[in-house]
Amino acid sequence: MTGFPSPFEVQIPPACAGWEELYAYYVVFSEDRRTFDEGRFWFQDSLHCPEPIWPFDFVWIDYALPAFSQVNARTFAVPPSLGLEYRVLNGYLYASANSVTDEETLARRTGLYTTRSAHYFGNWAELYERWVEKIERTTRELETLVVPGLPEFEEDAVVTEARGVGSSYLLLAAYDNLLDGLDRTLQYHFELLNLGYTAYLVFYEVCRQTFPDIPDRTIAAMVSSIDLLVLRPDEELKRLARLAIELGVARAVEEAAGEDELRVALEGSASGAGWLADLDQTKDPWFCFSNGNGLYHHHRSWIDDARLPIAAIGAYIRRLEAGEDISRPHAAVLAERERITDGHRELLDGDSREAFDKALALARTVYPFIEDHNFYVEHRYFTLFWNKVREFGALLAGRDFLADQEDVFYLRHEELREALEEIRMDWSTGAGVARGPSYWPPIVRRRKSIHEAMRTWAPPPALGRVPEAITDPATAMLYGITGERIQEWLSAVGDAGGRTLTGGAGSSGVADGVARVVLGPDQIGEILPGEVLVAPTTSPSWTPVFGRIAAAVLDSGGIMSHAAIVAREYGLPAVIGTGNGTTRIKTGDRLHVDADAGIVTILD
Repeated sequence: MTGFPSPFEVQIPPACAGWEELYAYYVVFSEDRRTFDEGRFWFQDSLHCPEPIWPFDFVWIDYALPAFSQVNARTFAVPPSLGLEYRVLNGYLYASANSVTDEETLARRTGLYTTRSAHYFGNWAELYERWVEKIERTTRELETLVVPGLPEFEEDAVVTEARGVGSSYLLLAAYDNLLDGLDRTLQYHFELLNLGYTAYLVFYEVCRQTFPDIPDRTIAAMVSSIDLLVLRPDEELKRLARLAIELGVARAVEEAAGEDELRVALEGSASGAGWLADLDQTKDPWFCFSNGNGLYHHHRSWIDDARLPIAAIGAYIRRLEAGEDISRPHAAVLAERERITDGHRELLDGDSREAFDKALALARTVYPFIEDHNFYVEHRYFTLFWNKVREFGALLAGRDFLADQEDVFYLRHEELREALEEIRMDWSTGAGVARGPSYWPPIVRRRKSIHEAMRTWAPPPALGRVPEAITDPATAMLYGITGERIQEWLSAVGDAGGRTLTGGAGSSGVADGVARVVLGPDQIGEILPGEVLVAPTTSPSWTPVFGRIAAAVLDSGGIMSHAAIVAREYGLPAVIGTGNGTTRIKTGDRLHVDADAGIVTILD
């Protein structure tokens, strides 16, 4: 096969009819852009969006992708990249890289990129510190944002202090500030991130030029074993497990099914109260950690639903009492990193060694940010953001615009503002003639039905024409979309019943085990020790199970994806970017995972 299905020829299930209304007009494949859309290569972004997207949840995509693209195209002028186009097909996100191939344009952009990136790379530590300050500031603004109520009468102070504005103004201002804060945070998100990918790509290219046969996993190993903030929540769970044993409350913690039950069991004793006090201190910020990737509202965080972390603490207690070492293999990963690095460096001298050392030092400098930003933004910030949206949903539900506050996520962000505008108008007069109670509920019911139908659909991993080359750094490093990977996907299209899947070697190792297909965080509890996790992608919050599974097989991701980075830090064999592992592998299949070669074999 020489190409993937046209986005205009993909069959959509009848139950999904009308899916387009869930999204803005400009993000769907459309006849007026057919020539453009059919002439490009589109890959399904299962790394960030493995499920169909809720109408409101699309707000972060509307803000993130322009931020990503402007950093590449306009701010740092990354030579071969003009960012990404994006479309939605039946609820699933597809992206397409805008590449630069003209030599004159590349040369002009290279000059700009060299000067501008040098400023950031040369001052990375200071700029990273300033970046953290900016993110902490927007997070505090979000924490303190008040969603005002609409009282029967304004309080006296509105008059006595001559404020001049009323509650209806504050309501709309709060919503606008909520979206402004998200927009700003996602601008910050990409300030350093794309440079991180280009720095790693430089090291990658130096290695491939110097050692033509070097595997990708070997290059990645040379920048691993660095302290990552995103691993801290799991370390806190281990610490709490050790503390429970020390204080003699291990049984109560291990047997608790949830936080309420845990508090009842522990509050009556001094040691139990002490453990709970430590838990409460730990929760902010380390439990602002999504059970998923943070980018879907329904992936609740540990601080909202503590069942997963409490179960993980209980599992760690059992392993500690069985004499197991629950620490991640940091020393072993570090020793392997230095062995590999020294072995390759000794083969070089002169300019080659200098170029290698320089590129490696820069890659190791920027590497932590590639993962740590994930905690600050996708986990902590989005935990707070989704809960603020729920407060607006509660306001609409209280006025019968919605049946439940969670229904707010079936409205697009511009539609939510429309509804707030009407509530403001209706409240200001008290006439009680708002259309919202009759207008929005049937829309929500229809969209719920469509969304449920979309969840049962398996989107193609790619659409359109095969590109001549992949030049965007993030597309290759983060998503793992390379010419080789595309050809593997094409082969899989014609061999859907085959017993072998190919992908990238995300983290070295070889393992056998029974497959456990996990399509979302609500299924994590089903994973048994020794199984092979098969998923669209993984979240850092899934790391408590990494010490118990044999290997991981993931539909999406490149060598610098979150899943690959975390797997390497835990020494977990992982094959990434299989494209369709979750559809070709079934729970119960026995697998042989050769993560060194990037091959998964279904044994039986």
